[in-house]
Amino acid sequence: MRFDKFDFDGRLLRAVQKQGFTQTTPVQEQAFPGALQGRDILGTAQTGTGKTVAFLLPSLHQLLKGEPQKRPRMLVLAPTRELALQIAEEARALARFTSLRVAALFGGAAINPQTKQLRRGVDLVVATPGRLKDHLQRRNLRLDGIQILVLDEADRMLDMGFYPDIEAIVRRLPDQRQTMLFSATMPQAILGLAGRFMQSPLRIEIQTAKPPEAIEQRLYPVPKHLKAPLLAALLQREGVESALVFTRTKQQADILARKLREEGFSLAIIHGDFNQQKRLRALERFRAGSAKILVATNVAARGLDIEGISHVINFDVPEEAENYVHRIGRTARVQAEGVAWTLVTPDDEGEIAAIEYLLGEKIPRLTLPGFDYDVPAPDWAKPSAAALLRKARRKQGNYGRWKSLAR
Repeated sequence: MRFDKFDFDGRLLRAVQKQGFTQTTPVQEQAFPGALQGRDILGTAQTGTGKTVAFLLPSLHQLLKGEPQKRPRMLVLAPTRELALQIAEEARALARFTSLRVAALFGGAAINPQTKQLRRGVDLVVATPGRLKDHLQRRNLRLDGIQILVLDEADRMLDMGFYPDIEAIVRRLPDQRQTMLFSATMPQAILGLAGRFMQSPLRIEIQTAKPPEAIEQRLYPVPKHLKAPLLAALLQREGVESALVFTRTKQQADILARKLREEGFSLAIIHGDFNQQKRLRALERFRAGSAKILVATNVAARGLDIEGISHVINFDVPEEAENYVHRIGRTARVQAEGVAWTLVTPDDEGEIAAIEYLLGEKIPRLTLPGFDYDVPAPDWAKPSAAALLRKARRKQGNYGRWKSLAR
């Protein structure tokens, strides 16, 4: 459906056209009518489906209908600084032809410029829970004028332990408000959150736990000590335009980045030890194409909207099946095509089985012609007795999870 079929303010439609949007995505088409009516919305939608515009566009329309105030009238909570910054940038782009003011509040950045912006007056605040609480404690803003609350990536916020902060923030909001909650998954904890904070929400479900069909998925079985050489060979032979490579730990990200640089690859790296300035610099290099590869931990698995990623590569298999879907959703965004590679060691078979169970299908397994898979492991790569014991316990845990999945 076309955007101009909805009764949006003409200035917003002009901004939509400026961004090159013409047809709505399924989550937008389902969310717009209820959101424009002021209904609470409980949405399940994976990343890359256009859900940011699904809640921003009708909310901005509602703000334009109301009277401007110095205090904020809309609040969006997001789990990470990257996602908060991205939502704020999208909001500014949509509001470019209006007088609506947007502020992004997140940690890792100086608080004084944020304070000055709040005191000048804003209409929409996009914030991480921790930094918002900091501003509230400093009395830098009031929330008693909030008319619209959005909780984006709610499951991720709960995973990161933000529930107490969210509860404390919501207690400061007016009871009469519109609340929209979007989550990639809908565990019981999210339903409980919705039951406490929402009134008869409109339920929307889009592509639950399924990656876009435009993603070509491949598994590459490989001994653990040959993962980095295989990845380098794949990157060299497959003509990769831009790749987002996920590792499980910050240490592994640093090690892999060093090995790939030694092979001559231009790359950037992002993980939790980097301050905000370094993160933004890495993302900008990747967006601009000066770095063809971005090595990241799960800090980048959700919310980052980077156009043109041709490949998502799981250097380490994610421990949770749902995270596999979130990771590979970084490519084939909206209507593009993409490729997802996953390097699989014998220790990863339990996680792969859970992923394939979630997807409801087997993922093709491939080998790279000409690559020497028989190179023996060096002594440092051979597992210790303690590692073997951990491996056995991990397999037992995977077996237990499988028993519960089969019930």
